[in-house]
Amino acid sequence: MKKLCAFAVFLSTIALVTPVISQDAMVAGEVTKIDQATGHITIKHGPIKKFDMDGMTMSFKAGDPAMLTQVKPGDKIQFSPDTVNGKFTVTKIEKTK
Repeated sequence: MKKLCAFAVFLSTIALVTPVISQDAMVAGEVTKIDQATGHITIKHGPIKKFDMDGMTMSFKAGDPAMLTQVKPGDKIQFSPDTVNGKFTVTKIEKTK
């Protein structure tokens, strides 16, 4: 019984500390500007539930500068936003049709 309880506690702990990334975390948007020099991408996006944010156009830091070569202004995208070191950051980006 003790082993079963310990295992249940272990699973609960893993569930709490493991980040969950799902398609729900992706946000629809359109690239409006790319600034390679500063590593920023400006996106006209829909609501970001994670930040309780309405749709708007705003600049994000690219989590990986290589992301900025995968898209261009006018591209429709799905992206995953997060905060890294206090800055809004794109951690994943995919072109859509």
